[in-house]
Amino acid sequence: MKKSKILIATTSNGKARELARLLKKLPFSFVSLKDIGIDKDVEETGSTFEENAVIKASFYAKLSGMLTIADDSGLEVDALGGKPGVHSKRFAGEDATDHDRITLLLSLLNNYPAHQRTAQFRCCLVLSEPKKIISISEGICEGIITSTPQGYNGFGYDPIFYIPKIKKTMAEISEIDKNEISHRGKAAKNLSKTIINRKIIT
Repeated sequence: MKKSKILIATTSNGKARELARLLKKLPFSFVSLKDIGIDKDVEETGSTFEENAVIKASFYAKLSGMLTIADDSGLEVDALGGKPGVHSKRFAGEDATDHDRITLLLSLLNNYPAHQRTAQFRCCLVLSEPKKIISISEGICEGIITSTPQGYNGFGYDPIFYIPKIKKTMAEISEIDKNEISHRGKAAKNLSKTIINRKIIT
């Protein structure tokens, strides 16, 4: 039987790969914006991850005519009042690299001791049809910002996000372990339950 397709509406290769792996046991196949020839951007005007994920999911579902999953996620540092938050990707400028973003964040936290460097990764996943939002799922992973990058796995802020429970940064653990504890992994599990329970995909 041919699998139904779901569009993963992100331009981030890292996010697209993670989501496809996290949801791979479900009975559908994934396509990206690039796969179906969509290169239009939607302005993320929301003040929360949920608002931005809803904007993206709704926009690309209508544009493609497909069932669509959109992700909005980022890092919230308590000492910085929740920044970079929804601006995590653009924190150091539109064309900044992961290295640029990490360097800027560490410079802002330079004088903060470890106990004041608490943070959380937050992810919101929205599943949408062209005419309506079906489900909103959230996941949170708590940690501490390190003073220097550690590890080479993952992407984004992973090398400076230390998880006390496992005594490693997100970039020092395997993909399998990361999927069990990460914000995106938790959100994906909640989304998977919704898809199965509501029998959205047959």
